[in-house]
Amino acid sequence: MRKLKLQMQMTINGYVGGQNGENDWMTWNPDDEFLVFLNSLVISSDTLLLGRKLATSGFIEHWENTAKNNPEHPFAREITDIQKVVFTKTLDKSIWNNTTLAKGNLIEEVANLKQQEGKDILVFGGAGFVSSLIKEGLIDEYHLIVNPTAMGSGITIFDSLDKIQKFIPIKSKLYPGGKTVLSYKYKTN
Repeated sequence: MRKLKLQMQMTINGYVGGQNGENDWMTWNPDDEFLVFLNSLVISSDTLLLGRKLATSGFIEHWENTAKNNPEHPFAREITDIQKVVFTKTLDKSIWNNTTLAKGNLIEEVANLKQQEGKDILVFGGAGFVSSLIKEGLIDEYHLIVNPTAMGSGITIFDSLDKIQKFIPIKSKLYPGGKTVLSYKYKTN
């Protein structure tokens, strides 16, 4: 069975966005090691899950434009070429390449994707969508990218939990550019 892996940027105090979803708190000083890590998540997956808000905010167009205008970008081509599944209740059709819409029950849709043949499944966000996946215990691996920043308030991905969830540490690594990646496996029992 394929694993569902989350890659999410956050502040040291756990915010994944400002009050209105701003991401100006993210640091971007990529070093070669960090880029290798990010690329490893993308190339070990053949499906990318996105919530409707992230998809319609320009995420897909950004990567398509980056791949077209900067073909040497470390992983723009991979993100553009990967099969994307946008979870939505409101969109009627996909306007993006390599993208399908998932409109059914979240648990059933994810279970169906995990049962299909192929590489792992990667999820980037947005925050509300990721919160729903976390609440239902659907994410198998967490790769939390901690930026050396903090905010007084903002959006978190763990605030919808109604019970304690436990995790098994896989790895932690501080990268030369200043980001720390904390990787965990979801503990089912």
